[in-house]
Amino acid sequence: MQAAIDLYVAQPWWFWLAMGVALLAIEAALSTEWLLWPAVSAGVVAVLAAVGLRVGFWGEAGLFAVLTIVATLASRRLVKQVNPSDAMDINDRDARLVGQRARVVEAFVDGRGRVFVSGAEWSAEIDGAAPPVGESVVVAGLTGSGLKVRGGD
Repeated sequence: MQAAIDLYVAQPWWFWLAMGVALLAIEAALSTEWLLWPAVSAGVVAVLAAVGLRVGFWGEAGLFAVLTIVATLASRRLVKQVNPSDAMDINDRDARLVGQRARVVEAFVDGRGRVFVSGAEWSAEIDGAAPPVGESVVVAGLTGSGLKVRGGD
């Protein structure tokens, strides 16, 4: 333990660099999205310590804490601007179906039938007149595990 303390006293930036790398490695392995900004903050403290900022361990720890909080809050604001919550999630496969054309593969009976869209067959609901098998419809929305469709226009 004394060797680690002696290394910190001689070159404190190593401690912060190691902490930043460790946090970044954990973030990369787990994709928590919580450890990125503390890792960056540790890197900033390492750079400041390397260029000669000498405020002692507790001063550096306080700077690390403040930088982490500021960076985390700023990143949340930036993410909301870049990716508003009303934007479609590109990973939501079902939501991407809205607006696509689908082919009727099973006749609609009492407003329920089956359609083929995006390489898969789906149960579907339609209001009003239902097109015959083979005709196209447009996906208007999602209904649990099925689709809401409308006439092919």
